Amino acid sequence: MRIARLMMGSLVSCWLTLAALPSGSQVPSAQQLELLRTLSPSDRQQLMDQLSGGNAQDDQASKAPAPDTDDERSTRNAEESNPIQKDDRLTAGDSVLVTIDYIKDSPARTQFVGEGIPPIFVPGESAPVYSADEQQRLGKVIEVVRDRNPYVLDKDGVLQLPGLRPIGLAGLSDMEATARLRAESALVKLKVELRRLPLERTGSEALKPFGYDIFTQRVSTFAPGVDIPVPSSYLVGAGDQLNVQLYGAQNRLLRLTVGRDGRLSFPELGPIDVAGKTFEMVAAEIEARVSRQMIGTQASVGMGSPRSIQVFVMGETKKPGAYTVSGLATITGALYASGGINATGSLRDVQLKRRGATIRRLDLYELLLRGDTSGDLSLLPGDVIFVPPVGATAAVNGEVKRPAIYELKGSATLFNLIELAGGLTPEADGSRVSVVRNSADRRRVAFSLSLDDEAMRRASLANGDVVRVSRLRPTIDSGVILEGHVFRPGVVAWREGMRISDLIPSLDELMPNADVGYVLVRRESSSTKKFAVLSADLAAALKEPGSTHDLLLSPRDRVMVFDSQAERRLLIDPLLRELRSQSTLEQPTKIVSIGGRVKAPGDYPLEPDMRVSDLLRAGGSLDPSAFIGTAELLRFNRGDTEREGELLQIDLASLLRGDLSADLTLQPFDTLTVKELPEWGSRDSVVLRGEVRFPGIYPIRRGETLRSVLERAGGLTGLAFVRGAVFTREETRRRQVQQTRELMDRMRRDLATTAIQMSQGTQVGDKNQSVVAAMSLIDQLEDARPIGRLVIDLDGVVAKQIGSRDDIILRDGDELSVPKIKQEVTVIGEVQNAISHLYRSSLSREDYLSLSGGTTTRADVERIYVVRADGSVITKQRGWLGRAGSQGIQPGDTIVVPLDVERLPPLPLWQAVTGILYNSAVALAAVSSL
Repeated sequence: MRIARLMMGSLVSCWLTLAALPSGSQVPSAQQLELLRTLSPSDRQQLMDQLSGGNAQDDQASKAPAPDTDDERSTRNAEESNPIQKDDRLTAGDSVLVTIDYIKDSPARTQFVGEGIPPIFVPGESAPVYSADEQQRLGKVIEVVRDRNPYVLDKDGVLQLPGLRPIGLAGLSDMEATARLRAESALVKLKVELRRLPLERTGSEALKPFGYDIFTQRVSTFAPGVDIPVPSSYLVGAGDQLNVQLYGAQNRLLRLTVGRDGRLSFPELGPIDVAGKTFEMVAAEIEARVSRQMIGTQASVGMGSPRSIQVFVMGETKKPGAYTVSGLATITGALYASGGINATGSLRDVQLKRRGATIRRLDLYELLLRGDTSGDLSLLPGDVIFVPPVGATAAVNGEVKRPAIYELKGSATLFNLIELAGGLTPEADGSRVSVVRNSADRRRVAFSLSLDDEAMRRASLANGDVVRVSRLRPTIDSGVILEGHVFRPGVVAWREGMRISDLIPSLDELMPNADVGYVLVRRESSSTKKFAVLSADLAAALKEPGSTHDLLLSPRDRVMVFDSQAERRLLIDPLLRELRSQSTLEQPTKIVSIGGRVKAPGDYPLEPDMRVSDLLRAGGSLDPSAFIGTAELLRFNRGDTEREGELLQIDLASLLRGDLSADLTLQPFDTLTVKELPEWGSRDSVVLRGEVRFPGIYPIRRGETLRSVLERAGGLTGLAFVRGAVFTREETRRRQVQQTRELMDRMRRDLATTAIQMSQGTQVGDKNQSVVAAMSLIDQLEDARPIGRLVIDLDGVVAKQIGSRDDIILRDGDELSVPKIKQEVTVIGEVQNAISHLYRSSLSREDYLSLSGGTTTRADVERIYVVRADGSVITKQRGWLGRAGSQGIQPGDTIVVPLDVERLPPLPLWQAVTGILYNSAVALAAVSSL
């Protein structure tokens, strides 16, 4: 509390000083902010109240604070006495992380201090200037401090950083410890921060003295319970209150208190001597006298409030001194009242002294371990509870039920210590008990004992012994482990002559889709600790139990069953890593590979005498697309200077028939590749839409033509507009999309260059309008959707035989859309009214343009062109006949009036852009019209 008040006073004075400064300079230091965070919420609010307003002192004097309630006062006292939880303080053995670096420039910032407190502006800081020698020296400090992270505080709570003197940090918080480190002269020019790591201690370091935690539990009060039964041996004395219930001729309750003279003043009976008598004797005497002297009245005597007595708790306790306790208090109650026993005090020799003589020695282990309270005597006035220093101790950890440091009593043995620890766990190996002892010649020595040996069980222990009981090995000595895609994985007892069919007697033991052709067995050699991998064909083993297919099992075998429809690398890859780790130059890694058209390609362990057929089993057998003619086996042989490869041909057909000559024995690093059946590929199909007799999706053979599929679809209907058919190909569409993207990129670059050139000249307004128009064209081009149309002569395809020169070889994804007969001519582009007109053979191109209102001022009349219904384009350069005929306007045609690109910035690609836009629109309209 005193520290909190000092911190409070310091902060108040600092803030009042800041308040007197101009508003722009009222900035607290980092140390003041850290102190502010450590205050309790009530103290922070009090500080802010003092600082609020123009004159903090006058305001404070004018306000009389309301008195605290009992709860508020106790809460504030607890916060002032310990603003930081005890668990957050550094103690001996704590692991800490020390971060260290050069101080760097930091910008100004607004810092949040706490709830209910306005944020505070923190100015930026400039990094110090380091000389070359200083930077080199500090760099070495940074490097060595970082390399040795994390650090552990020694038993005195001291941190030892390399090259620095020891720094005591016990009892400090992380923030306080950081401030302490920054105060070191060697670290003042470095940014240092310490953080406690919440690591759990393990082994002997995690052991605590047994039994002391009972006194750390919070209790509501040390006052005795008044409703507890009074023992018959309780000695009545001055201050005790007796309740006498009269019934019969008189019915009343008397509450009588024993006076200082040891007498009880009983109305109508006079004084009765009760001091020094047991409660049983007093009750019997009062009841007898009432019955004898008060005719017709009986009495029942009970204990009221017991008297208070003063006792002394001395020795190794938290708060030794004199205590006033209830007359019913016992030794343990007085110990609780004093805060409990220190870790340096004995739990096994708590002494009760009365009139200078020790009348009882209480062993708290009897209470803690057996619940025996027979030694917990009631106290009398003037009694002294004395706790001597702890006696000899021994630690026990490992496979015991209650690892801890125990106080020994008398000539304790190993068996006694194990008993105190609750005995052994089921995983304990009693034959492997190690003891570390401080010998007489100041050395730490270790020796082994066995609880199986009677003499060793009774071996005496010495002060400071550390006993460890080892755990049983996790390996299964006489069992087989089944795992993987089975219903009941786990350990199965092994017996002599056990086979794979005994472990898995039925396919019902396997989960659905289990691979019964390849069951892997990992076998470890007990003499060399190396392992080998075997496999079994479970289906063949169950079909012929006891045959060569039915693999004999050994103890510690690990049997793995795979899911045929799941990835098996999670189980196999760890085995392959183990095989690689145990390989040598003389014994290369026993791994083989299989790829190609098998169900589970990849690397697999090489088994003893493994053949190609076994590798096919490991790969999940052949895929339906596998070519069963020949397969390739690539074999690598180690030469004197390099690795040499050899390619072997495997006759799969003979191998599948059981020909052993084709079933070669494998060697390390062999790779088997199973080829795919020619022309297996995925199924190709095309789509027919519109005016065909049976439109839909049609699977196609490799090399099949459009004429063939049309014949399968029943041909075209009578309303089919053959010249307007649209044939699209996915490959062409992707190519058009890519070309359009490249064109847009080039246009954007050219437009940017042109805009810069134009900004340096005159008539900026007109040129800006041209640039805007150009950008609009680019946006339209980006929205254009290429459909991948190919111009075909469907008339020629239908009129000729399958496979003719005009016939088209189909590919997967091709689509043919045949519209109905069209009777219109469409005019688009730079005309007054883009619209479609009914076809009339007497009208020319100019006639249709006139019907559309004529061209606009932005039209390029020299480059007007016609897009035929089949997608072909007729331009003026190719020859133009204004009337009907081979070059005239035909039903389904589209007349395109392009934009005059000379009005746009002088870029060479504008004409191509407008052409793409109009042609894409025409093609998309043709497809959408179906």
